[in-house]
Amino acid sequence: MEKIRIFGGLFALLSVILGAFASHSLKNLLNDSALQSFEVGVRYLMYHGLALLFLSVIPIEGKKWVFRLFVSGTLIFSFSIFLLSIQSIIKLNLKWLGPITPIGGSLLIIGWFIFIINAIKS
Repeated sequence: MEKIRIFGGLFALLSVILGAFASHSLKNLLNDSALQSFEVGVRYLMYHGLALLFLSVIPIEGKKWVFRLFVSGTLIFSFSIFLLSIQSIIKLNLKWLGPITPIGGSLLIIGWFIFIINAIKS
């Protein structure tokens, strides 16, 4: 449970930091499309940070799997979007990450599915 809370808090903290970074620094460096994509990554980071905090306090079976899927899915989804969004600034071609992003999204979907099934069982 402690690990779940730590990751939840970390994801929420990072989303605030990266959101502020995007609105204060990146808005002058990125085009609108890249900035909007970056903000999607920030939103999903916050959503799943809050979901992990919630998960840490509810009695539900399968918590370990939901935790693993939420963390891995969020890291893959959000951070691949962050890197894709800033590739023009860091001068690297990271287009190969494009097909990786949906893998993270799929892990999140599976995590939510397991969460719902176990919530119904409880």
